[in-house]
Amino acid sequence: MPINPAAIGAEGGPVRRSWTSKDALLYAVGVGAGCDELPFTTENTKDTAQRVLPTFAVIIGGGGVPMNQIGSFNPALMVHGEQSIELFDEIPPDGEIESRGRVKAIWDKGAAAVLEFESTSTNAKTGQSLLRTTTTLFCRGEGGFGGDRGPNDRLEFPARAPDHMVTYVTRVDQALTYRLSGDRNPLHSDPSFAAMGGFSKPILHGLCTWGFTGRALLHSLCGGDPKRFKAMKSRFSKPVIPGDSLTISMWVDGPQALFRTGNQNGDTVIDQGQFRFVP
Repeated sequence: MPINPAAIGAEGGPVRRSWTSKDALLYAVGVGAGCDELPFTTENTKDTAQRVLPTFAVIIGGGGVPMNQIGSFNPALMVHGEQSIELFDEIPPDGEIESRGRVKAIWDKGAAAVLEFESTSTNAKTGQSLLRTTTTLFCRGEGGFGGDRGPNDRLEFPARAPDHMVTYVTRVDQALTYRLSGDRNPLHSDPSFAAMGGFSKPILHGLCTWGFTGRALLHSLCGGDPKRFKAMKSRFSKPVIPGDSLTISMWVDGPQALFRTGNQNGDTVIDQGQFRFVP
């Protein structure tokens, strides 16, 4: 069955998802956190309470989306288009959420279909809203069904130098660690599967690159305090190969910032970044 544009507005859920302290620690290591970020990578360091990286929201959130109503697509030709998160409270080291999702939009780009999903989650223990995620998938070869092409607006970045720049180096085995947080897509581990998608080798998960970027925003603009991290949105513009360097550039305007992430070759890999925080 091809992509079904009639699925726009379809709702799903509720579904529950729980996580443990170990899950949060594994995620932090998977997105490059190390010995200088012990609140996020350990649970038993003296005088240091465990905290959770805000971008962990993409691991526990996103539930309840009625994927069974959108039709079918070739996963080898699917890439992550955009991602956003909004946090209403700090994510605890362990807990459970209840999520409800919906198909927010389906766009026809001609050579591809773009699928947009939104999911809102509440803390099952307190009943309070915890987070919202919005995910956009770019499915090559699935367009041409006669739908709306969707918006084509772009952010204008300042013509001045960034206010902050942070560079991280990913490990050559980074994807093998990150995949243990749940995304076992062989595109990120199996060379033969990656070749089917037109890649010379397995690529890094887009959300792993996103997690590296979120760490830079957290430490540069929030003083490392997850409570000050409110919302993050961006577009994935180019694949990252494990072992690449990532430089995150930030332009600050009060409680908001624009950001982008580039690799060692000067290519932009995450673009159109918008961040909201408590200064």
